[in-house]
Amino acid sequence: MYSRKLLIFSIFFLFFNFEYIQPLPSSSSGTTLNFDFQSLALRNLTLLGDSYLRNGVVGLTKELGVPSSSSGSVIYNNPIAFFDPETNITASFSTRFAFSIQNINPSSSGDGLTFFLSPDNQTLGSPGGYLGLVNSTQLTKNRFIAIEFDTKLDSHFDDPDDNHVGLDIDSLISIKTANPASLGISLKSGNLIFTWIDYKNEENKLYVFLSYSSFKPGVPLLKVDIDLSGYLKDFMYLGFSGSTEGSTELHFIENWSFRTRGFRPVRPRIHPHNVTENSVPLNPPIPVSDPGNRHHRRLGLGFGIAGPAFFCAVLVVFGWISVNKWKENKTEKTLKAELVTGPRQFSYQELKSATKGFHANRVIGHGSFGTVYKAFFVNSGAVFAVKRSKHTHEGKSEFLAELSIIACLRHKNLVQLQGWCVEKGELLLVYEFMANGSLDKVLHQETDNGNPLKWPYRYNIAVGLASVLTYLHQECEQQVIHRDIKTSNIMLDGSYNARLGDFGLARLMDHDKSPLSTLTAGTMGYLAPEYLQYGKATDKTDVFSYGVVILELACGKRPIEKEGSANKMINLIDWVWKLYSEGKLTEAADKRLNGEFRDEEMRKLLLIGLSCANPDSAERPTMRRVFQILNNEAEPISVPRVKPSLTFCNSLPLSIDDIISDDDGGNTPDSQFEIVVD
Repeated sequence: MYSRKLLIFSIFFLFFNFEYIQPLPSSSSGTTLNFDFQSLALRNLTLLGDSYLRNGVVGLTKELGVPSSSSGSVIYNNPIAFFDPETNITASFSTRFAFSIQNINPSSSGDGLTFFLSPDNQTLGSPGGYLGLVNSTQLTKNRFIAIEFDTKLDSHFDDPDDNHVGLDIDSLISIKTANPASLGISLKSGNLIFTWIDYKNEENKLYVFLSYSSFKPGVPLLKVDIDLSGYLKDFMYLGFSGSTEGSTELHFIENWSFRTRGFRPVRPRIHPHNVTENSVPLNPPIPVSDPGNRHHRRLGLGFGIAGPAFFCAVLVVFGWISVNKWKENKTEKTLKAELVTGPRQFSYQELKSATKGFHANRVIGHGSFGTVYKAFFVNSGAVFAVKRSKHTHEGKSEFLAELSIIACLRHKNLVQLQGWCVEKGELLLVYEFMANGSLDKVLHQETDNGNPLKWPYRYNIAVGLASVLTYLHQECEQQVIHRDIKTSNIMLDGSYNARLGDFGLARLMDHDKSPLSTLTAGTMGYLAPEYLQYGKATDKTDVFSYGVVILELACGKRPIEKEGSANKMINLIDWVWKLYSEGKLTEAADKRLNGEFRDEEMRKLLLIGLSCANPDSAERPTMRRVFQILNNEAEPISVPRVKPSLTFCNSLPLSIDDIISDDDGGNTPDSQFEIVVD
């Protein structure tokens, strides 16, 4: 019986003991960090300015076929500990990455890129010689340690030539530079250049190695005797920046690894209730056979077989339940971990207190998602907007997975998600507070006081909205279709810059709806005809909604509104297209502007609105093309004088499964109707 007890005890010991040994959190002060990204992903990075991610590669500047001015940066989400207060040690570090600088017109080269360390996770500078690292109007604002890879000779920063690598500290005037041509390397070659940067705190030396090969050279290109301990604060952020000015130069980062060293090694933490190995006898005594106890031996043999079988059955059932519970908790913890670097999880009590118990006088808006409250956090003085929905989310893991995608979106024209809460059967999302409210209120309601939204703001809003939709459609790792673009979902910050809100929320709402209700997700007047017919949203349905918003901006009219005191309803698209066919396009301009606008900009905006609102989805431009037209970087699109009419074929009935399927195979909605020009 002793051996059987030992067997059962050992099984339980082995089953439960494996999950109690855990390493200390790597983010704690005084611990080392090590990451290796063979392919870059949004879950780990923050994109600022014009930077974008495509196929695991980060582009730092605009990818256009014509010269432009651009700056962008990408920053690792987590701050890195470089100083251990317990030991008074500053960490050494090493990083390896591969970059390429390409140009379709080498004669317009400039300006280059940098790898930097900064105490600020919002480091973004001006285009041109400022390398996206320094603000041209506040040269001493940003603090940084940077290695620059400069492709333009700028005498303002004492550059030695147009092909050099340099160490910069809080200034773009390099402490020391070196020309990689000595290694047969041109930064502007377009080739993939492998780079290693090593800082050895114990030697007070920094080394930079460059090679066209993935093998690290034996001799550094740049060697600097410097003590960085005075600049490496407790925590720093890592990233890359790049810029151009009147150039077609492109800057790409393809992979990246980084590690710190010099701190004391992390030791495993042992659970206090662990059973030590010495407490289990390795050689249990073997009972001696006794011929006089044969009957007892038979009984013992029976119990010896039945007992373990019974306990094994209990163990299997208990194990199955435990493993499923463990998997569920692991999934949720993993998803939450992805959100930690971006928005935080608020407690219900925090949000209730900040909104005065969700009091009616804190309501600042309503929508299909729920009610929006102004939240003031007394301790920090921060002001946020809290969206409250009573839609329950029983599939919490699924909700967190979708929320993690939304949390990774970074663009200057998005309302940034700050936090979330799922408690008491409610879903609460915390966003930046937009001082000027929604475009809908500013454009249509507040203008009744005789203070209409000025034309420069309107045009800038059109450009900002085109920029963010280009990002969602073509520059994200996963394409994001908004599905509900309208003026009430476009917020305005303190400078009247457009911030697109409610992105992705329509898809989150679908968990609580039947499949049929998803067919008309959105707002009438902004919905593309093929979406109304088939219920399948694409990037072209977003383009249609954008076109309606643009016409709304230019004309100051709602998508569908009554004509005077009559009950006749006017469709904005039809009304503008009629004026265009009569050669009176600019007469559609908002009368409240009193002619205070540029005719060429007004005409351009109206034509873009019509081209985006074309009933034929195949004729609508991409948002990238729209963005280029607005920035005078591409030719305008030809718009037919007569609005095409849309005829759907009734001979091809579709089932609900066909309508809501996301499968790209077979017949698509675009193949189910024909366009007829009268």
